[in-house]
Amino acid sequence: MELFIHMDRKILIPLYNKEVAPRFDLASEALIVSMDKKKKSRERTVMLPQASAEKLCHLILIENIQVVICGGIEDEYYQYLTWKKVTVLDSVIGPYEVVLERFASGLLQPGDIDPGNAT
Repeated sequence: MELFIHMDRKILIPLYNKEVAPRFDLASEALIVSMDKKKKSRERTVMLPQASAEKLCHLILIENIQVVICGGIEDEYYQYLTWKKVTVLDSVIGPYEVVLERFASGLLQPGDIDPGNAT
């Protein structure tokens, strides 16, 4: 799986408080992070008017997001995003800051649960 380790990239994480949202389709806020060679260069939070997987997919495409890090995601949206050449790291649970650090270091994998406590 290519994670764009040496390229500038934009990452989107659906949020619930300061955690990766447990479900993609229920997130009403999303964090968008621009990374430059393993370092955050810009971070912003986008509030959605209502939780909607379709609106989140639309945001991902108009923002030119290359990587989505999320909790549970329905196969229909996973397939759509990967068809659109978006890398999806799903079934990730934990604080978004820890998840981003792990991603930047190249260690984040789909299915990582509470990566801050991983040994």
